[in-house]
Amino acid sequence: MNRRPRRNRKNTQIRNLVRETTIGPEHLIQPFFIADGKHIKAEIPSLPGSFVWSVDLLNQEIEKCKTLGLDKFILFPKIPEKLKDKTGSYGVSPDNFYLHCCRRIKERHPNITLISDVALDPYSSDGHDGIVREGDIVNDESLEILGQMAVLQADAGFDILGPSDMMDGRVGFIRQALDAKGFTNTSIMSYTAKYASAFYGPFRDALDSAPVVSDDIPGDKKSYQMDPGNVREALIEAKLDASEGADYLMVKPAIHYLDVISAVRNNFDLPVIAYHVSGECAMLAAACNNGWLEWEKALPETLLSIRRAGASGIITYFAKAFAEMD
Repeated sequence: MNRRPRRNRKNTQIRNLVRETTIGPEHLIQPFFIADGKHIKAEIPSLPGSFVWSVDLLNQEIEKCKTLGLDKFILFPKIPEKLKDKTGSYGVSPDNFYLHCCRRIKERHPNITLISDVALDPYSSDGHDGIVREGDIVNDESLEILGQMAVLQADAGFDILGPSDMMDGRVGFIRQALDAKGFTNTSIMSYTAKYASAFYGPFRDALDSAPVVSDDIPGDKKSYQMDPGNVREALIEAKLDASEGADYLMVKPAIHYLDVISAVRNNFDLPVIAYHVSGECAMLAAACNNGWLEWEKALPETLLSIRRAGASGIITYFAKAFAEMD
């Protein structure tokens, strides 16, 4: 035989030499849930190893992450029910603790990258990403609030804004709002193909952000999040977001949508970010905790598969755990 592929697999050194895809801390983004207060570190039962933090303890945790080579973090706020209303007004309040947390983190860690969440669901008493009117999530009225929220977050110091709402036209609206206020260097990481997935449960547990079920409020997000059966629709969304000024295109979830990651990567020249979501992480943790899989092997292979599909970066709750292995 003239060609023996096994010659390129015969030892560790050669396997490392010819490896096509690599995964390291530089490719990972660690999510954090934050709450107002002090000395808070509350574990999330449905997402082992993840916590809701107050900013004082979170600053200490970020310091530990930095020593492991992690320098990109995305923050999600846990808002008390008493501050929620129909229009998510606390999200556009200058007194929003989320904005103050960003400032405190950037003061202590000026060289890290902080990514925000732009959506109404943390602040809405209805639990939706847009305003609900007579049973419908209204698109254009929601854009006004999302634009205000984005400007406040940019002013607080977030480096990248993450519109997770899936309202039509929100990337262009936010880009115009940012540029009008002088935030031309603030990036937008669009949740381009965010699917109406069954794998968001632990995230919603952490933030108490599930949609309210009633006669006049939709009990799910299917009218704005994408149908899991669609791939071509993701390319429509990606084309729109790219034309409106997105700097990154995101696919969410990741493991169950590797084909979508690949399709977006192969059709657009913007970096693709994949979100390894809470339910996907919880499944892996459960299998490993029960001894059905080996953690030290299963986690790197999982993250490598997302990179191999075409993701430039991965948001995963296991970023720190992986970096500790490296």
